[in-house]
Amino acid sequence: MPQTDRAAEIGAEKIRKTYGAFNALSDVSLKVGRGEFLTLLGPSGSGKTTFLMIIAGFEAASAGRLFLNGDDVTNSPAEARAFGMVFQGYALFPHMTVEQNIAFPLKVQRRSRSEVKRRTEEMIEMVGLSGHGHKRPSGLSGGQQQRVALARALAYEPPALLLDEPFSALDKNLRGQMQDEVRRLHREIGTTFIFVTHDQSEALALSSRVAIFDHGKLQQVDAPRDIYERPASRFVAEFLGDINIFPLDKGCFEGNPIAIGADAGAPSGYLGVRPEYMQLHLQNPETGNAIPARLEDLTYLGAETRLSLRTKSDVPVILHVPTAALPAGIALGTQIWAGWPKERGLYL
Repeated sequence: MPQTDRAAEIGAEKIRKTYGAFNALSDVSLKVGRGEFLTLLGPSGSGKTTFLMIIAGFEAASAGRLFLNGDDVTNSPAEARAFGMVFQGYALFPHMTVEQNIAFPLKVQRRSRSEVKRRTEEMIEMVGLSGHGHKRPSGLSGGQQQRVALARALAYEPPALLLDEPFSALDKNLRGQMQDEVRRLHREIGTTFIFVTHDQSEALALSSRVAIFDHGKLQQVDAPRDIYERPASRFVAEFLGDINIFPLDKGCFEGNPIAIGADAGAPSGYLGVRPEYMQLHLQNPETGNAIPARLEDLTYLGAETRLSLRTKSDVPVILHVPTAALPAGIALGTQIWAGWPKERGLYL
């Protein structure tokens, strides 16, 4: 059963980090609940890894406070926080076997020999490495090495597990397998996970909440569906997948009146629509929102085809259409109509 009673509640209050005149983090405040899976997401240099290192205790904040279960740990060393850590490069001991790597933190804590043996065997089985305990890291695949790193970090039942882009070195198939593995481990163990990535789909697939960073500032924290469907800013909307953005003039785009749903957000000069919510029409449907555009490119993606369009005022438009529903013989240069339900438009 998940051990959520051991899981950490972590709070950050106006955390700032400066390097000379450079602000790596600017007044970041965030609360991570017990047993939550929070992903820190953002482009390179956005501050997400710096924030993780401050939580871990490997970096000192220039200002602000950090709390663990309500206690101020701002000045506590990393070893006192006792968080598990999984790095991008695995950081396994090459001269030790799988068993020895996993047992290492337990021996540092001076656990009894029987407990070390029991817990090591449990973790090897939990991460699916039975029969590999005698091997050294050089004899394992990249995915297996990452499983060892996870098992070692979780062996001593830390109050939180911090993961710094752990799958970036893996190929697509292995990455997908490890995402499933981490999701399963979180469900089974129930401890608090804080995960850093720059991969949007990975963040949406794994997390209970996603925190998006840009230029050292926290832009939005929300559940994956909410942060994708209801982005708080244009940056968040554009960072999380494709989105079509239409400049509005008195409620119209290129002279076409645009109907807006009641929960589109605060009125602004731009409307965003995700490509998957747009439909392809060969003629003006006369009902709902629809704009004419010229077909510039078709990209076959298997079950789906990506259509790249451009309107008469040179605004790019992207549609994702099921390949089976694509009209036969549709040619580049054809004028088509892109439509969408009014409820799918967002002010940005």
